Amino acid sequence: MAASRPMGFWMALALVMGSMIGSGVFLLPASLAPLGWNSAFGWLITVAGALCVAAVFGKLSRILPKAGGPYAYSRAAFGDGAGFAIAWAYWISMWVGNAAIATGAVSYLSQLFPVLGEPGISAATTVAIVWTFTLINISGTKLAGQVQLVWTIIKIIPLIAVIGLAAYVLTQQGIAVVRPFATQDLSLSAISAATILTLWAMLGLETATVPADKVENAERTIGRATLLGTGGAGLVYILVCSAVVLMLPAALTAASPAPFALFVETFGGANAGTAIAAFGAISALGALNGWVMCQGELPAAMARDGMFPAFMGKAAPNGTPRNAHLFTTCLLTVVILMNSSRSLSAMFEFLIVLTTAIVLVMYFGCAAAAARLMMRGQIPATKGFTAIILFAMLYSLWTIYGAGWEALGWGIALLFAGLPTFWLMKISLARGSHSAP
Repeated sequence: MAASRPMGFWMALALVMGSMIGSGVFLLPASLAPLGWNSAFGWLITVAGALCVAAVFGKLSRILPKAGGPYAYSRAAFGDGAGFAIAWAYWISMWVGNAAIATGAVSYLSQLFPVLGEPGISAATTVAIVWTFTLINISGTKLAGQVQLVWTIIKIIPLIAVIGLAAYVLTQQGIAVVRPFATQDLSLSAISAATILTLWAMLGLETATVPADKVENAERTIGRATLLGTGGAGLVYILVCSAVVLMLPAALTAASPAPFALFVETFGGANAGTAIAAFGAISALGALNGWVMCQGELPAAMARDGMFPAFMGKAAPNGTPRNAHLFTTCLLTVVILMNSSRSLSAMFEFLIVLTTAIVLVMYFGCAAAAARLMMRGQIPATKGFTAIILFAMLYSLWTIYGAGWEALGWGIALLFAGLPTFWLMKISLARGSHSAP
């Protein structure tokens, strides 16, 4: 069991929290600063919605502890077509989102090594980073899980330090103040904008469901890791991001390429700010490791079911989906090179909205899958869980709307782009069944 399922509870928890706490927590304050207290309300809505979605995934993982996570759930509820559509969108969101995460890492590294801020050099560095983590994941799931666990622990240290620093300076009169709260500054549109931005930081709550066939006691472990990881990451986000947004001047924060480093430099000294820049890079890289694992595991699970080309499902001798990793990282490399002419911040903002819109479609689909399975009697029907499913669906729809028509249009286009692949795979399967003796 240990050899075939090398991921225990702590590795699964690290996969969830480590995949969630990445470039978002360190870069988002710059985007949230102009929204002021609207961002705090946006965080509360985001965390509440994320917990409902996490509860849905936790329940689904107990009923269907299969590799592929969202793909397996939607396929079981709605059939091959829906399963493929959800998986296709989710898979695209992974390698597109990984480009944004890697960009965030290079943004922080550029604070330590300014030459990395040059567009050409930053793109080359980003490509080198994603291929390094691809090779780590090909080397073995256990190694990738150990790397994830260690880096998750390391990345939490500076976040706790920022929370402690904020608490300290607020207790010392004259050092810092929180931006005054004024109800007239609140608006539904601003809160909605904050919600869609903050959701980016919560993406990854479902990651433990993807390599389910490699998780020990998956029926119990995945649900616990998903709920605890989502709640823990949400609490950290609310505390640290609110401190940066509400304790620094909005214009200064919005213009900073590394707002957390700015916060620590302001209240703790220049050396501390440099350390936060280093930790920011470590945090983003740790998140990238977890997402690279998932971007290979998902298409491999689909290939084993005949939904993707067979070569994607072939595993290396150590059991890792080597071909799926190599193919997906090639696509990721193309995304990075296509966006190399953008500045680091502009590239991040473009990818953040596109990825979020795609994942929200997947979240809605999985909540709908849970409702369908409940109607079939495969999930016990209770008032409490029914309310959770309903809120998860409404939350996903609202944030899809908040993402804007451009992002939604790109998301729909990418969904339809998968139809030719689905039809080709169905034709291939049909021919194979007819030719079989």
